[in-house]
Amino acid sequence: MITKKINPFLQQNEETVTAWIFLTPALILLGIFVFYPITYLFYLSFTTGSFTVEGVQWSGLRNYLRLLINPDFWQVIRNTIYFTIATVIPSLILPLMIAVFLNQSVALRGILRTVYFIPSITSLVAVGLGFRWLFQNQGPVNELLINLGFNPVPWLNSTLWAMPVLIILSIWQQIGFNMVVFLAGLQAIPQMRYEAAELDGADGLAKFWYITLPGLRPTLIFTTITTIIFTLRSFEQVYVVTGGGPLNSTNLLVYYIYQEAFARFDFGYAAAAATVLLIVTLVLVYVQLRFRIEE
Repeated sequence: MITKKINPFLQQNEETVTAWIFLTPALILLGIFVFYPITYLFYLSFTTGSFTVEGVQWSGLRNYLRLLINPDFWQVIRNTIYFTIATVIPSLILPLMIAVFLNQSVALRGILRTVYFIPSITSLVAVGLGFRWLFQNQGPVNELLINLGFNPVPWLNSTLWAMPVLIILSIWQQIGFNMVVFLAGLQAIPQMRYEAAELDGADGLAKFWYITLPGLRPTLIFTTITTIIFTLRSFEQVYVVTGGGPLNSTNLLVYYIYQEAFARFDFGYAAAAATVLLIVTLVLVYVQLRFRIEE
C-alpha cells in the first residue's frame, strides 16, 4: 500500500524534473538575451557617464527628471503620438477592406494575397531609399504634380509634409501583415451565420456590422496592439528618409534614443527614454493579454 502511494508522487517529481531539464536551455537563452539586457537597461537609466575608463556613476532619478524638463523629448513624444495615430488607423481599415474583398470567391485570390503581403517582407531600408527618391524635390511625385497643373511640394524639406511621407511608407509596409491576419479571422467565422442573416433579409452592410466585426473582435484587438507596437519601434524610416528632420519634426522616440546613445554617447539618458518606451510596450501587451483572457 505504501509503495502504491509513493509511486505517483515519485512519477510526478520525475516529470517535473524532466520538464525543467528541457526548459533550462531556453530559460538560459532568455536570461542572457532578454532578461539581463532589460535589467541592465533599467540600471543604466540611473547612471551617468559612458563606457570609458572613468565608467558610469550612479545619478538616481536625474535622467528621468531631464526627460521631464527637456522640450526636445516632449516634441519627440508629440511626433510619436501623431505618427502612431495617423499610421495605425489606416493600417487597420485598409487591410480589413482588402481582407473582406479577398475573402469572397474572387479570381486569383492566392496571387493577390501574395502581392499585398510582399511589402511586409521587403527591407525597410530599401523601401525607404525608394521613397526618398520618389519624394525628393525633383522626384517622380513632384513631376506628376507639375504635369497635373499643381505646384511642386518640398516633401522632405517641409515640417508639414515630411511626416506624412513616413506615415505613407509605414502604412504601405503594414498592410500585408494585417491583411493576412484579418483574412484568417474572417475564415474562422462560421458561414452559417451569414446564411441565417441572409434568410432574415440582412444586406451586406448589416452582415458586416453585426456578424463580421463582432466575429473579428479578438483579431481586431491583436492587430491593433501589434500595429501600435510595430509603429512605436519605427526606426528605419526615419534613419533612411528624413534623419529626424527638418527641425526635428520627424524625430520619433526610437530614433531619439539612438541619437542620444550613439551620437551623443549619453547612455544613461538614452536608457531612461528606452525605459519609458519599454513601459508603454509592456502596458500594451498587458492590455492585449487581458482582453484575450476575457474572451
